[in-house]
Amino acid sequence: MFEDITAAVRGVLQRECGVDDADVKWERPAQQDHGDRCTAVALRIAKTLGRKPQDIAEIIAQELRTQPTIVERVEVAGAGYVNVWFTPQELLRSLAASRQACVPAVRRTEPPVIVEYSQPNIAKPLAIHHVIGTVLGQSVSNLYEHAGYNVIRWNYLGDWGTQFGKLAVAHRRWGTEKPVRDCSLDELLALYVRFHKEVDEHPELEDEGREAFRDLERGDPALRAFWADVVAVTKASLASLYERLHVSFDLDLGESFYEDKMQPVIDAGLAKGVFHEGDGGALIAEFSEESALPPFMIRKSDGGTLYSTRDLAQMRYRIDAYHPQAILIFTDIAQKLHFQQLVATCEQLGWELTTFENVLFGRMRFVDKAMSTRKGTVMKLEHVVDEAVARAQAIIDERGDTIQTDDPAALAEMMGTGALVYGILSQNRKMDIVFDWDKMLSFEGNSAPYVQYTHARARSVLRKAGSDAALPKVTDVLEPDERRLLLHLQDFPSVLDEARAEHLPHKLAQYLYELCQRFNAFYNVLPILQAGEAARKLRLGLTALTADVLRCGAELLTLRVPDRM
Repeated sequence: MFEDITAAVRGVLQRECGVDDADVKWERPAQQDHGDRCTAVALRIAKTLGRKPQDIAEIIAQELRTQPTIVERVEVAGAGYVNVWFTPQELLRSLAASRQACVPAVRRTEPPVIVEYSQPNIAKPLAIHHVIGTVLGQSVSNLYEHAGYNVIRWNYLGDWGTQFGKLAVAHRRWGTEKPVRDCSLDELLALYVRFHKEVDEHPELEDEGREAFRDLERGDPALRAFWADVVAVTKASLASLYERLHVSFDLDLGESFYEDKMQPVIDAGLAKGVFHEGDGGALIAEFSEESALPPFMIRKSDGGTLYSTRDLAQMRYRIDAYHPQAILIFTDIAQKLHFQQLVATCEQLGWELTTFENVLFGRMRFVDKAMSTRKGTVMKLEHVVDEAVARAQAIIDERGDTIQTDDPAALAEMMGTGALVYGILSQNRKMDIVFDWDKMLSFEGNSAPYVQYTHARARSVLRKAGSDAALPKVTDVLEPDERRLLLHLQDFPSVLDEARAEHLPHKLAQYLYELCQRFNAFYNVLPILQAGEAARKLRLGLTALTADVLRCGAELLTLRVPDRM
């Protein structure tokens, strides 16, 4: 549809105005009585041509009126906008793309897109703020995979570094006789916290922790066994939480994987003169004054490696092993400088970088001040998920028979985890993320329960109809609410592309919310099952496609939607 009318507009602008390959963009008017779509191309080219935009717009309108199978009506409005209404048949035909967009594309054979997210630290539970990067990365990788990209989901574990030396010291001094592999993550965290409390009175513990990590790097057998047990305990704890959030990874190679890959990078940097000694004997990379970047520490003065050392080794490994077409790393805004320095260092080393983006997101803020963490405590993500499910269960209990389900506990899990995830993903990642229980669990407004309830409502209609509800190919007229719903369904493929390309899942969430609004308006105004044969078939078709789009879009955002609710 858009290809045909765009070609027609470009053709007439070339013939009548001498404009080659005009940039014709179609937008949704703010008001429905201004058309199904509009274009401002006449306004954009009028000044260059020295002509009135209304005159150019009228040339375009006259050309579009010669397309009666596609265009029902055209008008020139305002300063030179061209408003277009499509024929019902063309609108119905266009929905084939929306139905196809619900089906995952075949995975292409091509260099992969590496998406790194979550990045937990070993021996520590995931805190509430970890949910942002975790679900953002999962949803964006879902969008890429759905579009047919070869995706590698990568969880880069913080499983190396001085913190392991500190934990080893804490376990040696204050741990029980229980084997590390039998400890809980909370017990390991308690040891780590105690170490830092004891440092206040015994600062020499810091040196002891650093020395223990150096021994670990040198291959001390006992410390290696201790480290392996700590990693295993943490991974087991993380796995159950990731499963609840519908988060998964293809690889979980952490910092330790690059233990034998760092020295070649250091040697290359020294040979090329990119790395040199800084104050105190540390190894650094420096940048031009124009970059305004501070020096990047590559190795500590005591010879110990750093996060930066491992990140350089990781970048080199990913380039050599996977030749990716893109690398996306999701982190909060605090990591921006680190990745600017990392990329600048890679460029100085002469590495041919693939498309790389540090996909940044804001910090988390709480509407309820009582939820703010106190100094020295961690608001665990697992506890927040449990709280979300408990609150969802309370809502189910309160609503009683108005909630239809054979398994209230499963529905509460679906609603609670969905509310938490959708509450994050429905917000623009470039801003601070606001945590608000009331909004997240509301059955009205932009929330997971609203999307889930609307999907269940559509499925209920289809069950009562007892048919697959295929859309008809021809209809003579569309009611206003049918047209509004149909036009919104038409946008689904482009919204998926936009949310993926810009790494902004909130655009898909906003689309689903507006789809729910349009469907519920359609449902409340127009009879479906009691309509005449032609109208019934059309409305059931729109209902079925709405349900499919809601399910597809929700699952891309890691939500699950019930068939009954």
